[in-house]
Amino acid sequence: MKQLTPISKVTMRDVAAAAGCSTMTVSRALQKDGRVSEKTRKKILKAVKELGYVPDMTAGSLSSQRSGFIALLLPSLNNQHLAEMVHALTDELGKEDLQLLIGHTDYLSSKEETLIEMMMRRRPEALVICYDGHTDQAMELLKTVAVPVIELWEDPENPIQHTVGFSNFKAAYDMTEALVQRGYRKIGFLGEAMDAGTRAGARRRGFQAAMKKAGLDDNRVVQHDIMPISMDGAKRATEVLLEQYPEIDCIFCVSDPAAFGALSLLQERGIAVPDDIGLCGFGNFEISRFTHPPISTVGVDAAMVGKKTAELILRLRNGNDAEQGTQDLSEHLRLRPELMFRRSLKNSA
Repeated sequence: MKQLTPISKVTMRDVAAAAGCSTMTVSRALQKDGRVSEKTRKKILKAVKELGYVPDMTAGSLSSQRSGFIALLLPSLNNQHLAEMVHALTDELGKEDLQLLIGHTDYLSSKEETLIEMMMRRRPEALVICYDGHTDQAMELLKTVAVPVIELWEDPENPIQHTVGFSNFKAAYDMTEALVQRGYRKIGFLGEAMDAGTRAGARRRGFQAAMKKAGLDDNRVVQHDIMPISMDGAKRATEVLLEQYPEIDCIFCVSDPAAFGALSLLQERGIAVPDDIGLCGFGNFEISRFTHPPISTVGVDAAMVGKKTAELILRLRNGNDAEQGTQDLSEHLRLRPELMFRRSLKNSA
């Protein structure tokens, strides 16, 4: 097999010589420093293109304390909401030439600890984590990192530093309260097992708190044993829910994909939604708008989570430049979910 011939590395000195300026001027031009004139910058960029020079971003970050990327830790890559959020986050950060380094945990807490350590070795400018509970070890790690830590999708009681999210507990509480106001009394909840400290757990607790407040039975809960609950898993869990609690008049699902699975099972059984049983989900996934009937849900603007996170990162970054500090003053951006009532519930349009 033909081997590639090594190409001699073009250095910043080569670019400086070709452009007729100092290496410092080349460095400043590549960093978009305003002290370099437009005429000189164009000469430098022309030399860069002709010579095929590729800046060493790692070397630059060691001297400037900037790596040019943000670390993002996700629980899954197979999630419409997270994909929408990442798209918006990437678009906004890209305007400032910042890139994302993405890792995913598969909902495994032990993997989160490993990824935090690995990512911090790469010197990110910020560490962004989709909150789903942390182990004690992960909490200790996050408290010691030297960059801003931003937790997303929840408004936790004990945040590490900065947050962009909402109370999953309150959102589920409000939806349950609305279901009761619509006349539902025997509501079942379809959730996930081992949900302590997670967003799914907060939703279950919100449901149960609202049911208790209304003086209703809050024990009609079935939790699937795999996280996150899939459509197929939700379908099987709905069978269990109907067997254990045949009297239920409504099902509140921990997510829209779970609600789709529940709807599939109900339709197979000839159980009419909403005439026989009401149904609602959480998240306003695209699928919830195109089922028959469309599924009522708690709407969350995933793209807005990404946009607000990017804006926060850039504020913190600029704050560092101005020596204002970012570690001592935390920011908490609270979003407001929307209760969206569709034809899967009685008394809905």
